[in-house]
Amino acid sequence: MLTMSGCRINKGMGNNKQQLNVLFIAVDDLRPQLGCYGDTIVQSPNIDKLAGSGVLFNRAYCQQAVCSPSRTSLMTGRRPNTTKVWDLKTHFRSTIPDVVTLPQYFRSNGYHTQSIGKIYHDPASAQDAPSWSVPEIAAVTKKEGKYVLPANRQTKSSKAVATEQADVPDNAYIDGQVADQALEVLRKIRDKPFFLAVGFRRPHLPFSAPKKYWDMYDRENIPLPLHRTPPGNIPAYAVHNNQELSGYSDIGSNDSITDQKKRELLHGYYAAISYTDAQIGKVLAELDRLNLTKNTIIVLWSDHGFHLGEKGLWAKSTNYELDTRVPLIIAAPGKAQGAKSDQLVELVDLYPTLAELGNLPVPGGLEGTSLAPLLIRPDQPWKSAVFSQFPRPWLYKGEPATMGYTIRTDRYRYVEWRDFKTDTVKATELYDHQADPGEVNNIANISANIALISELQRRLRNGWQMARPPEFNRSSAQ
Repeated sequence: MLTMSGCRINKGMGNNKQQLNVLFIAVDDLRPQLGCYGDTIVQSPNIDKLAGSGVLFNRAYCQQAVCSPSRTSLMTGRRPNTTKVWDLKTHFRSTIPDVVTLPQYFRSNGYHTQSIGKIYHDPASAQDAPSWSVPEIAAVTKKEGKYVLPANRQTKSSKAVATEQADVPDNAYIDGQVADQALEVLRKIRDKPFFLAVGFRRPHLPFSAPKKYWDMYDRENIPLPLHRTPPGNIPAYAVHNNQELSGYSDIGSNDSITDQKKRELLHGYYAAISYTDAQIGKVLAELDRLNLTKNTIIVLWSDHGFHLGEKGLWAKSTNYELDTRVPLIIAAPGKAQGAKSDQLVELVDLYPTLAELGNLPVPGGLEGTSLAPLLIRPDQPWKSAVFSQFPRPWLYKGEPATMGYTIRTDRYRYVEWRDFKTDTVKATELYDHQADPGEVNNIANISANIALISELQRRLRNGWQMARPPEFNRSSAQ
């Protein structure tokens, strides 16, 4: 399927073998609730403009819906069961020490690689020096980057309130500082081939942003989710206790969040998106001003989606659509512009994609598929399914007790919760997106679906290799 409103091909760099730059923009916890994705509430003019200059992927999915495992998968081109990074503490250098990361590969091919903001996970211990030509900038966010108001900065806990608005300039908060640094770095590296990774932290909690971005929305007109309680026919593994949100001082452990507080949280999430969108706009404008856009591959992605009260859930850490589906936009010289693809794609595909777009050999051992063909013809037949997973309990020691594996096809989402050691299936979920796009009715226990479940189970067990695009499988068989 394809939507190509005003789609055109940029002839500027079509078959040119010169080294193209890469601007690699990461946005933390951003679900595809943007104007370019059809949302009528969120104001995201700069991301929308970027979508108009490239290909927007309507159905892109992460491999595990939480920061470090997702980012590790993308940056190494391997899936979580290969990286063995399923939590926030394990560093991939302890499990796959010799892996060559995406920026490291570009570095080994003569690129200046540099990171500003959050690209890997937040702590200093999560960074990866071999990936970059120079030390990371602003890779770790302290409380001062999250909060401006003294009352919030002075709390003993790293988490104060869940939202903050202050009448301050953009660079009072971390993302404005990241944008400022990105502009400065672009000016310094403009004359060399570069891979510049710029990572923005909002709309990750806390939802903090300058007041002018809050003023863009009328809180009373913000609708609450339609389904605000968990479905009654799901296994306990499918959901969590909202621990990420409840750690904030104005939320507490009480499961009952008032509608007023819910609207405040939604308001904060939208304001944070608009704030980060403005910072992205500054970086893209500087790229233009320096006359670099014409030979730069721009990719914008988020590490996972986010729940905003749907099914009673807040934040991420599930296998549901709202957590696993992410925004993904790629704008590359000589490729389609103003196009939207409805093909199933994954974040693990970005490593081979950028290697191919950069005219570099695609390394062996990668577990994704280059999306380069979709940047020319976004409607061509592609993957038959995509795959994600999540462990339970989430905060485990050693290794997970249970792993939830999910397959998303064109129509269905099927989930198996398996004992991690024995692989025994403990529980299942099945959602029909044609009838139930919100995934609120688990139909796995309906006897009429036995044959369907058997087929989806087979495809889940066969894994990503058997879901690759037809052309890929044909060429692999030759």
